[in-house]
Amino acid sequence: MTLSPQWLEELRSRTTLSTLIGRTVKVQKAGREFKACCPFHNEKTPSFTINDEKGFYHCFGCGAHGDAISWMTEQRGLGFMDAVKDLAVEAQMEVPAPDPQAAKRQEARATLHDVMAAAQDWFVTQFNGIEGAQAREYLKNRGIAENTIREFGFGFAPNSRGKLKDALSGHGIDLLIEGGLLIKVEDKDPYDRFRGRLMIPIRDPRGRVIAFGGRILGDGEPKYLNSPDTPLFDKGRTLYNLDKASPASRQTGRILVVEGYMDAIALAQAGFEDVVAPLGTALTEHQIERIWKMVEAPILCFDGDNAGQKAAMRAALRALPILRPSHSLNFISLPTGQDPDDLIRSDGPQAFAALIAKPQMLGDKIWQVEYEAEPLNSPEAKAGLKKRVSDHISDIGNQDIAQHYRQDFQERYQATFFARRDNQQQGQRFQPGNRNFKSKFVSYRPTDDTKSFLIEGYDLQIAKGILGGLIRHPSQISKHFEELSIAKLADSQLQLLLSELIDCAMGKETLDMQALLTILEQTDCYNVAKGLLRADALNFTFNRKLPEDASSDLIERAHQDLAEAIKVVTARPGLEAALAEATRRVQDDLTEESYAEQQRLREAKQEFHERLVELTQLDDIA
Repeated sequence: MTLSPQWLEELRSRTTLSTLIGRTVKVQKAGREFKACCPFHNEKTPSFTINDEKGFYHCFGCGAHGDAISWMTEQRGLGFMDAVKDLAVEAQMEVPAPDPQAAKRQEARATLHDVMAAAQDWFVTQFNGIEGAQAREYLKNRGIAENTIREFGFGFAPNSRGKLKDALSGHGIDLLIEGGLLIKVEDKDPYDRFRGRLMIPIRDPRGRVIAFGGRILGDGEPKYLNSPDTPLFDKGRTLYNLDKASPASRQTGRILVVEGYMDAIALAQAGFEDVVAPLGTALTEHQIERIWKMVEAPILCFDGDNAGQKAAMRAALRALPILRPSHSLNFISLPTGQDPDDLIRSDGPQAFAALIAKPQMLGDKIWQVEYEAEPLNSPEAKAGLKKRVSDHISDIGNQDIAQHYRQDFQERYQATFFARRDNQQQGQRFQPGNRNFKSKFVSYRPTDDTKSFLIEGYDLQIAKGILGGLIRHPSQISKHFEELSIAKLADSQLQLLLSELIDCAMGKETLDMQALLTILEQTDCYNVAKGLLRADALNFTFNRKLPEDASSDLIERAHQDLAEAIKVVTARPGLEAALAEATRRVQDDLTEESYAEQQRLREAKQEFHERLVELTQLDDIA
């Protein structure tokens, strides 16, 4: 079916957007527009605006933007053509006729919907009849309530090869086969696919039955049996309970993903209605993308056994190539041997709520799984861990995200295997007048995280030394990516050089000084970089040219001092702002607490100064 831009524009013009949105969201008149609390993210103050004249909505909080059609697809969860048809009915417009082949396919799908609806009615009738007693007893033992049974449409397929076929033969045997209700084997009569099973209807986002899942009652394999792929059903793209979870998630701002439909049903009954499940397969890229249209970080709640944790890891790795800014996965680990239903029945809904309140982030999950994959009792095993996580990073499609993961995993690896040695080497570092004084200062960030650290004055001279150190030790750029990225140098040439250094480090996983200078030679920063390498006004360890056979201790100390200098310089603007605010509070309202805070910050400022003095002291580092 081809819809012209002119026809779609007419459809939009005939649709009053505020009325359409107002059916599910409380809207208020605000001048020539309407406003509401955004249905795409949780908020208390309205930042969602609707403009009927221009025909679009926009959220200034989360950036959601669209027209009537996108509202139906994003908020209602409909497919494009389903959204267009629903809007066309209300606008009293005729949808252009499709080409003959498309019309046949559409007619077949419509007929298949009728067949699946008829099968659902028949399964429910059997469930409520004499033959369904075992199925009803099974659900009773699992604690499934009567209203849940009705809401999710449980049914029963008798243990017969032909009862469904006989009951629905009026729809045509071919359609029953096409809908996955019958199995056709060469030279044999078709027979019922589902036999002796508790039946669970699988619905599309509009709530129409498109497939079934059947659980065996008693002994038999497979334990769960799903419909095959059909013109209505693609199990790699379909999520169970999406029709109910989609509106629920708009209230909670959350989506829970469990392994199977019985888990989803048990959670929904316990009050967690924003839950979906894949259908007999690991979570696919298509399913992840579908969930991301509703929330940015769904919570995966897989079983605590080995199979469940493997499924969680498969989902994590499938997400890596399609990660994009602000979109990720979160995880919870259930107690070993328990699924969500087991946990709720044993410890109550509050136990599950406590778990999902503190989920594990994607990077934490990958590190944990790889760290626990094998004993790390040899250098080779430790190197194996480093290679595995590096391989995962290489699968990330977005390079900005990959760089952050690279830095994160490098820091984890360093802290895990070298922290003890670093502590031993540092000992009593940085005592006043002694290079062995251990600093106790902490970082101070600006209260507004969107602002950069403005580095000027004396600190700008320190920054020159840091830039020279980064050129000599380019492997350290990625380790301090976050601080360096939000630092703003008052000198434009130095700022340009800093930006080039960050870009170079992001573009190459491994980089030495000569390779870095070769890259900078093609930029306007080359002369500045060479000048910093020749500068000797600041005598940091990391600015000194080390011999080719320099020991690992010498190199490690230069790296540590460089890290300290970066930390001090990027923290000081925030500290200065915090001290100024504390001084203002003392002036406005002198209390014991406000005075103590001011003095603490003054001492921290002095410690920062002393630390820089210690770093620039000339001593024998050989």
